[in-house]
Amino acid sequence: MKQRILLAEDEPSLNETIRLNLELEGYKVSAVADGKSALKNFKSERFNLVILDVMLPEMDGFTVCESIRLENDTVPILFLTAKNSGADRVAGLKLGADDYLTKPFNLEELLLRVQNLLKRSVKTVVNTPSSVKIGDKTVDFVSQEIRLNDGSKIQLTKKEFMLLKLLVDRKNEVVSREHILETVWGYDVYPSTRTIDNFIVTFRKYFETDPSNPAYFLSVRGIGYKYVN
Repeated sequence: MKQRILLAEDEPSLNETIRLNLELEGYKVSAVADGKSALKNFKSERFNLVILDVMLPEMDGFTVCESIRLENDTVPILFLTAKNSGADRVAGLKLGADDYLTKPFNLEELLLRVQNLLKRSVKTVVNTPSSVKIGDKTVDFVSQEIRLNDGSKIQLTKKEFMLLKLLVDRKNEVVSREHILETVWGYDVYPSTRTIDNFIVTFRKYFETDPSNPAYFLSVRGIGYKYVN
């Protein structure tokens, strides 16, 4: 079976050039021109590799990458960018990207990087450890459950898992409600911010000794939430 690549590039001629060259190499390519379409395609199909332009309309490449990583830690992600700044490179790699190519680039180099990423596509979690201790409970990010000291377990729902993973990935950082909605709920019609509040209340019931006086899941008035540990 052909290996499948998702390409998100908003410059039409470059999108077409990359797509044609990848197809000539024998890959099956789904090419889109904005971030929301990239995320929608990723959620509906299976891909062996994702190529993301950083400056995408609708949703930038960094946000798309972060949202993908909440659900999939193994698919290789390659960033394309017109920016040659070290800060952007570090930001992309911290969010879980595997490689970074600055425009303008040589097509042969792109094809070699794609080939190499596909060869070593089985990788470990980039940002999140396999488990993390919160208070007297352990979150297992592999099985997506909370382990209690008495041996019992609490199975996390998909959205609970994604939100918890996002907050742990951003440990000690304030994450805005808007960013949570965009990254966890994605391209769909956003739920109300009250939905996030209810998830945080649930996390406090799971982990806090005194949920009314939280130590781990903090509200930052007018902005969002912060996980500290």
